[in-house]
Amino acid sequence: MDSQINNKNLVEDFKVPGQRKEGGFTLIELSIVLVIIGLIVGGILVGQDLIKAAEIRATVGQVEKYNSAVNTFRTKYNALPGDITSTQAIAFGLFSETTLAGTSGHQNGNGLIEGCTASGVLTPCGETLSFWRHLSDAQLVDGQLGTNTSDALPDVTTGLVTALVSVPSRSLPPTKTTPNNYFAVYSNAGLNYFQIMPIATITTAGAYTVNTVSLTPIQAYNMDIKLDDGMPNTGIVQAKAITVTPNTAPSNNAASTANTCTLGAGVATDTYNRVAATGGNDGSCSLRFRFN
Repeated sequence: MDSQINNKNLVEDFKVPGQRKEGGFTLIELSIVLVIIGLIVGGILVGQDLIKAAEIRATVGQVEKYNSAVNTFRTKYNALPGDITSTQAIAFGLFSETTLAGTSGHQNGNGLIEGCTASGVLTPCGETLSFWRHLSDAQLVDGQLGTNTSDALPDVTTGLVTALVSVPSRSLPPTKTTPNNYFAVYSNAGLNYFQIMPIATITTAGAYTVNTVSLTPIQAYNMDIKLDDGMPNTGIVQAKAITVTPNTAPSNNAASTANTCTLGAGVATDTYNRVAATGGNDGSCSLRFRFN
């Protein structure tokens, strides 16, 4: 016994000063840490999904809000914003064109929101710009659209913007989803539409320039299914391409590939490309909504 004690003391005497026994994590402790990490990652992913869903709901709410604003304007002034005749607009204290008033696309009261000419009804000029100005004048939308005298104010003699609009939110309302996307308006085949477009500028020649990224097919589908039938080529909500001209057919392919908005043969049975790994999360879709 004395020998064992002496040996133990000898070992203790030869230990490096300051050295102490280190203990590792037990399996239980490691498991707890992994569970906590998993919960944190899962919470972040769920939070991102909730944010995306909230953005989609907010943008759908914007469409409903603008439809309501149009109907309120029509009830109050017996005309559509943008299309209200110059005489009526002056009587109610709203923006009015002077030189071209009453001609095609210039407050002619025909019930359609049109650009400056019959061949350019989709362009940002005349009624398609003064539409938002009239809703602002009537205090039916947030902000003061089309009132910035340095560029966004529609010219009373031409219906064009007074200078290059490099901040589109001066002329058009931005969406609540993808950054740098805005609501444009136009008519097609006797019906009026809003369209979400990735607009970069509005030129004094009556044209849009656009960015290359807009809604993803998954976002577009989720908006479509909330307001309509979830099909890109039918109903009151339809998919469109990202181009300077609204109402252009979307990018389409028979199989899911990068930057493909819709899948099919370009017919009513087409679907949105919701394959996340091959184009579903690419910003390849524009989306139009018919007035109600």
